Amino acid sequence: MHPNPPIKLYRSLISGHAHRAELFLSLLGLAYAPIDIDLRAGQNKTPEFLKVNPFGQVPAIDDNGVVIADSNAILVYLATKYGEPHWLPRDPAGAAQVQRWLSVAASEIAFGPATARLGKRFGAPVDMEAALRRTERLFRVLESELQSRAFLLGERVTIADVAGYSYIARAPEGDIALDPYPAIRAWLARIEALSGFLPMIELPPLAAKAA
Repeated sequence: MHPNPPIKLYRSLISGHAHRAELFLSLLGLAYAPIDIDLRAGQNKTPEFLKVNPFGQVPAIDDNGVVIADSNAILVYLATKYGEPHWLPRDPAGAAQVQRWLSVAASEIAFGPATARLGKRFGAPVDMEAALRRTERLFRVLESELQSRAFLLGERVTIADVAGYSYIARAPEGDIALDPYPAIRAWLARIEALSGFLPMIELPPLAAKAA
């Protein structure tokens, strides 16, 4: 009997969404084969990749013929198929709380720190003021909630934490300081201390402008 082949992971190293999926694969100790998609070269818009994800976005995975796109959907799939129950609680209240934070990852995090990073480091035409406002509001909520518990749902890590980690950890790349948020920084450190943790690529500092 042959073992299943590694899970194919279509990724871009600069994408926090892709890192979210790769981080969870690593935390679960699953074998995977990364396939790098050059977003700047438009490889995500080729006919070959659009067969994998018609929206032309990374990440996507191919698990022995089962193709899943969207980072949060990938987390749910992997947790349900391969993860211990704590990653995605099966009780109604726990499952709903995870879904709440997955929605936050797809909204406030995506349009807050992720958008600020996109504008600051990649020159995308974004509303930086709106992104900074959303981030400040998000971080106020997170700082308050994380003062009373280790992870987003309590004392055990879930895919909610995995979904939130990447873009929040890289918020400084969007000119958003984490210094005023000790509870958030402690939460990030707890995730980074997990067995199998895989850091996201760090962008080099911006070159100083000439006077």
